[in-house]
Amino acid sequence: MSDVEASGPVETDYQRVERSAEFQSLRKAFRNFVFPMTALFLVWYLLYALLSVYAHEFMSTRVAGTVTVGLVFGLLQFVSTFVITTLYARWANNKFDARAQALREEIEGGQL
Repeated sequence: MSDVEASGPVETDYQRVERSAEFQSLRKAFRNFVFPMTALFLVWYLLYALLSVYAHEFMSTRVAGTVTVGLVFGLLQFVSTFVITTLYARWANNKFDARAQALREEIEGGQL
C-alpha cells in the first residue's frame, strides 16, 4: 500500500474564478446585454422573413421608383446589424472591458 492519503478532487484555477462573485457579475452583465439584443434582432429578422413570405403584396409596394418595401426592409437588416455591433462595442468599451481587465489582473496576480 501507498503512504499517500486520498484527498478530494482538486479545484482548478478556472473553477475558482468561475465561482468568484466578480466573474459571476461579469457574466450576468454580458448576458443582460447580449441576450436581449439577440432576441431583438431575431424578432426583427423573422418579421422580415414572414412578411416576405406571407405579405407579398405589402412587401412589393413601391416606395420610390423601383424601390419596394421589401428592399427597404432588407437593407435595414444590414443597418440593424451595424447598429447592434456599434452598441455592443460602445457598451463593452465603457462598461465591460475595464472590469474584465481588472479581474484578469487579479487572477494573474494570484489574488483570486
